[in-house]
Amino acid sequence: MIIENAHVVTVTGAEIAGGHVVVEGNRITGVGPGPAPDREGHRVVDARGGLLTPGFVNTHNHLYQWVTRGLAVDATLFEWLTTLYPVWAGIDEHAVHTGATGALAQLALTGCTTSTDHHYVFPREGGDVFAAEIRAAAEVGLRFHPCRGSMDLGRKDGGLPPDHVVEDRDAVLAASEAAIDRWHDASPGSMRQVALAPCSPFSVTGDLMRESAGLARRRGVRLHTHLAETLDEEDFCRERFGCSPLEYVEGLGWTGDDVWFAHAVHLDDAAVKRVGATRTGVAHCPSSNARLGAGIARTRDLRDAGARVGLGVDGAASNEAGSLLEEVRHAVLFARAVGGPTALTVRDALELATLGGARVLGREDEIGSIEAGKLADLALWGLDGLGHADVADPVAALVLGSPPPLDLLLVNGRPVVEHDRVVTVDTDAVARECARVHRTLLEKAS
Repeated sequence: MIIENAHVVTVTGAEIAGGHVVVEGNRITGVGPGPAPDREGHRVVDARGGLLTPGFVNTHNHLYQWVTRGLAVDATLFEWLTTLYPVWAGIDEHAVHTGATGALAQLALTGCTTSTDHHYVFPREGGDVFAAEIRAAAEVGLRFHPCRGSMDLGRKDGGLPPDHVVEDRDAVLAASEAAIDRWHDASPGSMRQVALAPCSPFSVTGDLMRESAGLARRRGVRLHTHLAETLDEEDFCRERFGCSPLEYVEGLGWTGDDVWFAHAVHLDDAAVKRVGATRTGVAHCPSSNARLGAGIARTRDLRDAGARVGLGVDGAASNEAGSLLEEVRHAVLFARAVGGPTALTVRDALELATLGGARVLGREDEIGSIEAGKLADLALWGLDGLGHADVADPVAALVLGSPPPLDLLLVNGRPVVEHDRVVTVDTDAVARECARVHRTLLEKAS
C-alpha cells in the first residue's frame, strides 16, 4: 500500500506536507515528500486533505468494564469501586469477550492500534476470562498487551475488594506463569505480549507484589499496577505501611524501566524525581481521573524528570467514551489548566499517544513513529471537512478540534478501520450484545 498526498507527522521531529508512506507486508518501507517513486503492485490511497500519524498506544484499560458503563457516575473512586465490585463479580468468558470486543472496536475508531488491558477480576465460576479478551483482540485486529492482574487482599484482611473476588496468592502466581507460557510472544513484530499486574496497594498483599515482580523479571515480562490515583490511597498507605504509595511499592521492587504505573496523580516533588530517575513508566488517564475527581497528573514534570509517559483511557466504567483521541485533547487542556499555556504542546500530546506509549511498553523500536523499518501501525485522519479544513495547523486540528473521521487504520499492515467503520467485526451486532450482557450483569447483582 502507498498512502500519499498526506500531511505526514513522523513524531520523531519531521513533518512532511504532501508526503507519502510505503507499506510492504507489515512494515513501513519508505517515507518521503511528494508521490512515491515506485507505485507498481501497490494499492494507492490518495490522502489529500488528510493527516497521517502513527497509530495510538493505549497504556491502561479494563476492557470488561465496557459492559458496566454508566454506574455510580457521581461517586468517588472508593465509592465507585464498592458499587461496581458486586457487578463485576458476575462476569464470565462471554461477558469479557463481549465487553472487550466493544471496547477495542471503539479504541480502533479513535486511532488506537496497540492496547494494553489490566484484568484483575477472576470469578471462580467465570471460566477463562483472560483468554476471552485475547480472543477479542485478535478478532478486532489490534496489537495487544494483556496484563494478568490479581487481588489477594480482601475486606476481612483490611483490603477494599469483597472477599469473594480475591484469589489465593499461590494460585495467582501459578496462573500468572501459565499466562506467560501460553500467551507471551517476545518475537519481533509481536501482536501479543503479556505483563503481570497486581491491582493496587489496597487490594494486593506485599508478598504478592514482591513475588510477582520476581516472577516477571525471571520470565522477561513487564510489570504494571495502579498507583497514587487518589488521596484515599495516600491515606491508606500512610496508615497501613507508614509511607507513601511510591515508597511502599519501591520497597517491594516496583520501580525501573520494566514497570509502569497507572495514574500517578498524587506525587510530590521527591516522588516525581524518583519516578524519573528510575525510568519508571506512567499511564496518564486524564478523562478517568477527572471523571472520578482524582486530580490531574503532573505530566510536564514527570516528562522533564525523565519518566516514560503514555496515555490510557482507563476502564469504560470510569470513562464511558473509551476514546484515545479524547485523551490526547484532555492531556493538553488539563495540563494547561493547572500549568499555564506552555505546560504541554499539541505535539507533546500527540507524542504521548504514540511514541510515549510505545516507550512505556518497551516497543519504541517497533511502533510509535513513522519511520522506515517500523511496523505499519498507522492512522489516517480526514481533515478536509467543515470542522477542520480551515485550521492552519493540522496537528492542532486533530488534537484541539472536534474528532475527525478516521479514513484508514492499519495495524501490522492490515486495515482495521476504513472510512470511519471497523471492517473486522460487526459493530452493530457487538453493540446489541453489549447491551444484553449489561442487563444480565445488573440482574445478577440485584
